[in-house]
Amino acid sequence: MRNPLADKVVEIKPSGIRKFFDIVSEMKDAISLGVGEPDFDTPWHIRDEGIYSLEKGRTFYTSNAGLKELRQEICNYLNRKHGVTYDPLKEVLITVGGSEAIDMGLRAMLNPGEEVLIPQPSYVSYEPCTILAGGKPVIINLKAENEFRLTAEELEEAITDKTKILILPFPNNPTGAIMERKDLEAIAEVIIKHDIFVMSDEIYGELTYTEKHVSIVEIPGMRERTILINGFSKAYAMTGWRLGYACGPAEIIQQMTKLHQFAIMCAPTTSQYAAIEALKNGDEDINEMRMAYNQRRRYLMNAFREMELECFEPYGAFYVFPCIREFGMTSDEFATRFLEEEKVAVVPGTAFGDCGEGYLRISYAYSLENLKVAIGRLEHFIKKLRAEKNN
Repeated sequence: MRNPLADKVVEIKPSGIRKFFDIVSEMKDAISLGVGEPDFDTPWHIRDEGIYSLEKGRTFYTSNAGLKELRQEICNYLNRKHGVTYDPLKEVLITVGGSEAIDMGLRAMLNPGEEVLIPQPSYVSYEPCTILAGGKPVIINLKAENEFRLTAEELEEAITDKTKILILPFPNNPTGAIMERKDLEAIAEVIIKHDIFVMSDEIYGELTYTEKHVSIVEIPGMRERTILINGFSKAYAMTGWRLGYACGPAEIIQQMTKLHQFAIMCAPTTSQYAAIEALKNGDEDINEMRMAYNQRRRYLMNAFREMELECFEPYGAFYVFPCIREFGMTSDEFATRFLEEEKVAVVPGTAFGDCGEGYLRISYAYSLENLKVAIGRLEHFIKKLRAEKNN
């Protein structure tokens, strides 16, 4: 029989995040610190608006680009947070999560063989979505000594005459790294010099702990060459509602909307009505969740210091990225033994790129009680490994 499968699809590796989650789901008394999903319920007033929309029979398709009122509220939000303006009718697209926006953006912008710069460690979808869009992923390995930030020098070195897009994944999953304004200004100079475009994934933009998140669209000359990706999953604890958005130049958004029209039709109507309420009245919810995440972040960093486990301090998202090189194991070997012997699931750093070798991603989107139990088991495991190494 003729092979029914596309080679480029078969060659893409499955997500390294789900492997350990699937194992731990079948393991009694196990704790998972692997999935990046808030442990908070969607705030009630947001859920209530979704329920009300159902009660009112608002169950029909919206326009392909999304509800006009939601697009306007997104524009209001971005103006309030970043001081930038977008046309809600031409420069905003509502998508099924931020992940769809990434896919649609790359497919709309890439010609075969054009290069996409992907700083890693980073979210697992960028590389496969680039390949599926016909582009060529070019990996920039971020370094712990730079706090996993992208430097202008690293960017300059990676650019060729085929470079089309830089993906800017900050605040970062899995490292928790952020980019400050001075970092973005230096990056912007290189981008403008080489006339390339940026896809800025800011899904964790509301979750920074020492200073306000700065978007690259705030930097002069960058709004017109940036697709800004964001959504509602992380900031508003709305993962299952599957709602995101993209903002950018009208000519790009128009083509993304065309692809979205054929592939998806429109984002879920109920979720869109709930999102309007989130944007209008959800700032306090974000503040409360951010405070809880920050408490957990500080707890983990203190625990790592006490057990002398190397870990750079993250200032964004809800992940820590400790280094486990001292134990002489690969990240996958460490995570597998830790799960088997202590019943705690974490994600090997290599799930986010080869340069993640020697690191683990630990999510603190879990209760402090669960974190304390898991960290107790980690401390026990590390003591055992150090004893083995010294014998």
